[in-house]
Amino acid sequence: MTSSKTRPARAAYRCGECGHEVAKWVGRCPECQAWGTVDEIAAARPALARIRTAGPPRIPARPIGQVDIEVARAVTTGVDELDRVLGGGIVPGAVVLLAGEPGVGKSTLLLEVAHRWAEGSGRPSLYITGEESAGQVRLRAERTGNLHDDLWLAAESELSALLGHVDAVRPGLLIVDSVQTISSVEVDGSAGGVTQVRAMAAALVALAKERDLPVVLVGHVTKDGSVAGPRLMEHLVDVVLHFEGDRHSTLRLVRGVKNRFGPADEVGCFELREDGIVGVPDPSGLFLNRRDVDVAGTAVTVVMEGKRPLLSEVQALVSKSYLPAPRRAVSGLDSARVAMALAVLDKRAKLRLGEQDVYAATVGGMRVIEPAADLAVALAVASAYRDTPIPAGLVVIGEVGLAGEVRRVPNVARRLAEAARLGFTKALVPPDSGELPAEVRHVVVPDLGSALAELEG
Repeated sequence: MTSSKTRPARAAYRCGECGHEVAKWVGRCPECQAWGTVDEIAAARPALARIRTAGPPRIPARPIGQVDIEVARAVTTGVDELDRVLGGGIVPGAVVLLAGEPGVGKSTLLLEVAHRWAEGSGRPSLYITGEESAGQVRLRAERTGNLHDDLWLAAESELSALLGHVDAVRPGLLIVDSVQTISSVEVDGSAGGVTQVRAMAAALVALAKERDLPVVLVGHVTKDGSVAGPRLMEHLVDVVLHFEGDRHSTLRLVRGVKNRFGPADEVGCFELREDGIVGVPDPSGLFLNRRDVDVAGTAVTVVMEGKRPLLSEVQALVSKSYLPAPRRAVSGLDSARVAMALAVLDKRAKLRLGEQDVYAATVGGMRVIEPAADLAVALAVASAYRDTPIPAGLVVIGEVGLAGEVRRVPNVARRLAEAARLGFTKALVPPDSGELPAEVRHVVVPDLGSALAELEG
């Protein structure tokens, strides 16, 4: 009989989404119900009965006041909008994960970053591509004007060869496009699998920390927009950025999700053109639709994207439904909050929307999920239902509760200052908004009924 001490460890399986472990492979995770995310993991080693020291540490511990902070100062990438999101630049030894949908422009942006770094830092940048050939990247660099003698390029998908390129070039910035295409023969599993991605991310993080080398990793996303691969990868890296944008629009947003060196809620705006990608330092006008005459069903609000106030136009269309279940279509807005606004309008404002098709959307491809846009959504729907235009110089800010009350939102003064800069002269604001700029005449509306009455007046 095999004793418990000599019994071999059994293989286990782990879900790449939630980390739940099971004894045998299943197609669907029993914990998070995700399909195709369960992968085999290496058998666990037996616990050590006694831990021994491995000699003196490589870098001894020091009092925190004696730690040199100059080596951790952020270095600018040369792309202002990206530096805004990163908190002033990229820190030596930091690992940045940039995730986005296929074709949104991740490679174009990072090729621009590699060019700016080679041009301005005095140290070479190394661009590793695992998805395209070197010739394809060279053609894109010529089209976008990103050729430079200190921008080094290699088409590689094996980890040991990648490390060899780093030793040969000794770059100041390493870009890997993408982490899902890099693999190693020493790690089980296929390229892009949970085990391989976890190992490659850990190896590149160790490389960055050991050499104080800033590394930017490109990551794929799943159908629901989350980063593909194990969740552990997002914990390992220092910064997680999401690159967002509609394929039918030239506007692109880089949104900070995690940042150990700066704010995690900043947003950078870019415009994707045929000759490359450029930053948009003042994007508010892109989300407004200028008209000579007022149109029913439109309302303008101000949302906060990180620390930046942006004006956004909300549009609504209400028409009689000929279907047993009226249609509710939402684009660029939170569908749950739009449904709540419709219910409040029906119950508190007596707008009979039960037999109406309701369409709600934003202008310019912007996604608005902030509660401060609730009042704008409600007034746009009411304007479309009554076929009464909202005045062009009016901006609407406030969160709507289930009782119909208009709740306070943060940074009202900064929002109105941005509205005044773009020519708006009147605003509907919630109570207790603090001291507001005098350039915009503000009207306090405690509830939805007061806001509707103000529009009628």
